[in-house]
Amino acid sequence: MKKQLTLTTAAASAMLILAACGGDNGNTNEAPENGGMNNDSEQEMNNEEAAEDPEGADELAEMGEQDMPEAETDDLPEVVAEVNGEEIERDEFAVTYENMFMQAAQQAQMTGEEIDQQELQEELVQNMVDLELMVQEAEEQGFEASEEEVNELFDELAAQSGMESGDEFVAALEEQGEDVENLQEEAEMQIKVDELIASEAGDVDPSEEEVEEYYEQLVAQQEEMAGGEGGEEMEMPEFEEIQPELEEQLRAEQEAEYSQTLAQELRENADVTIHL
Repeated sequence: MKKQLTLTTAAASAMLILAACGGDNGNTNEAPENGGMNNDSEQEMNNEEAAEDPEGADELAEMGEQDMPEAETDDLPEVVAEVNGEEIERDEFAVTYENMFMQAAQQAQMTGEEIDQQELQEELVQNMVDLELMVQEAEEQGFEASEEEVNELFDELAAQSGMESGDEFVAALEEQGEDVENLQEEAEMQIKVDELIASEAGDVDPSEEEVEEYYEQLVAQQEEMAGGEGGEEMEMPEFEEIQPELEEQLRAEQEAEYSQTLAQELRENADVTIHL
């Protein structure tokens, strides 16, 4: 059974690695949470602030005492789901869920919202079922992934994670216990699925009219945010300056929508059993 952790999840994991490690291993990438300071420097700054502001010291102490919630995986069944006879096993699901939960927990700390772990697990298992269906379809149609395509994907994910190269991306995940061979297989799987979606969706290039409409929506959203309480006015770049980025974003959204449609179509003739 192929491992189900997708490379998009791996990219998110890599960003979490950077945020967690900061400068511990000499990595020059800055963690967004503290601007690249290591833990000792951050603690020293906190101590100085605490000396100047006793009330702030109490707040820092209280924040430090708040325990990060833990992902609930002990009660997962050995087989989480079956898709046309292929099993999504507990260990495979748990690895992906723990990464997903870590991101949700960080977001919850900022918003104050509670995490519904049952809902989160159900969302993940449905996504993994959809992925498995598309992997099976891609393999049935004979899609292949070349070494060059795999390297290009690693480079793209590295850039998304704030890293300089695909080799650095893979090394960061390997340090966290990921197997290089598994990462290669995951990359090939992702490429095959992308090729399947592109083949089935056909031409998804947005028209200039669609891109302009999308730009106007973004401008309106930014004006609305700036007009709200505490909002800061930010100057939106001219349309021509960001047109390529807008086109890419729209293309990605359209492909994501089509992948959902494709997964739903594959489910109609699939044998899917979920054990959560």
